[in-house]
Amino acid sequence: MNMTIHATATTNHFINLENEYGAHNYHPLPVVLNKGKGVHVWDVEGKKYYDFLSGYSAVNQGHCHPKIIAALLEQAQKLTLTSRAFHSDKLGEYEKFITTYFGYDKVLPMNTGVEAVETAMKLCRKWAYEIKGLPKNMAKIIVCDNNFHGRTLGVISYSTDPSSTKGFGPFLPGFQNIPFNDTAALEKAFQDKNVAAFLFEPIQGEAGVVVPDACYYTKVKKLCKQYNVLMVADEIQTGLCRTGNLLAICAEGVKADILILGKALSGGVLPVSAVLCNNEIMMTIKPGEHGSTYGGNPLACAVAIAALSVLKDEKMAENAQVMGQLFRDGLHKIESPFIKIIRGKGLLNAIVIEHKNKDAAWDLCMEMKINGLLAKPTHGDKIRFAPPLLITATEVADAVNIIHKSLHILA
Repeated sequence: MNMTIHATATTNHFINLENEYGAHNYHPLPVVLNKGKGVHVWDVEGKKYYDFLSGYSAVNQGHCHPKIIAALLEQAQKLTLTSRAFHSDKLGEYEKFITTYFGYDKVLPMNTGVEAVETAMKLCRKWAYEIKGLPKNMAKIIVCDNNFHGRTLGVISYSTDPSSTKGFGPFLPGFQNIPFNDTAALEKAFQDKNVAAFLFEPIQGEAGVVVPDACYYTKVKKLCKQYNVLMVADEIQTGLCRTGNLLAICAEGVKADILILGKALSGGVLPVSAVLCNNEIMMTIKPGEHGSTYGGNPLACAVAIAALSVLKDEKMAENAQVMGQLFRDGLHKIESPFIKIIRGKGLLNAIVIEHKNKDAAWDLCMEMKINGLLAKPTHGDKIRFAPPLLITATEVADAVNIIHKSLHILA
């Protein structure tokens, strides 16, 4: 009894500190973590959990992967930051590595995912004026309803989520929303001669892991080529083996004109993002027109090389494909009346909860927490399941059992 009281007080202490001194822009589960290893995390009381969020797919390689941590520690003792006022011995090495890895001419390194999205948007506009020859200030970017590309003012300018936009206007012009997974709507939008690019998530993660129809990426690529429009794939969450392929669009053998990466590019160690494209697009930006103090810093370069190497060396795409199917099969076998939809690809999955209680998804996540699995609702009735990609069949089975056991809370 005394141990329980002490444990609650300790957890509450850290939560109260955040509530008192931090901004209230998040609503986390009431768990305070202080350790992670592989697919597991531990709270300040020593309780062990499966991490089925992976930092919103930033920890694909598993928590504190020894090879990534070794690269971090080695570089941290040599040189961490030069800014781009000077060269470093790591930047060129990293640029060669990542462009070869994904098959592009050039990379522009940034830090956070949304910085990379903003970078891609600027590249689209520059290319539109300098290469495609669009009239000044007329370039338009087509985006999808229910998208999530980040939280900057530029990016929320085309969000359809009221929680992202309410109270933050006026917004940046130059965008047009169409339904996701609708190539007829896309072709109609392309009738506007001022369209420069189509920016999309191959699978809409924040919207609840919405997977498009087969051949969607192929059709998008064909239309973009036909109308001389850039295909811009935001693979920040879907990329880096999460969906069972190196990139989600690789499932159809498609290559984007501009590729946006982040999250697992560092294995969850520090913010690292990147925009990749070929010379015709990248070289439209000249010195002084875009940059970042920390973008391409030596520490990030060393960590990103290690993080990308781990993905291939440990065959994480292959494991994600097999374990993801195993996980979805396990969920289907539960046959719960409260699980309306099961969807996903690889180890990016979600369920849609059907219940008279609007807080049912939150209640289920709280019960799963008690039973040793951490996940988080999105958009009210959906729960994302995205564990690190090194998860085993035994661990998948254990996680499914926890979900099954926890569903009693909704009965």
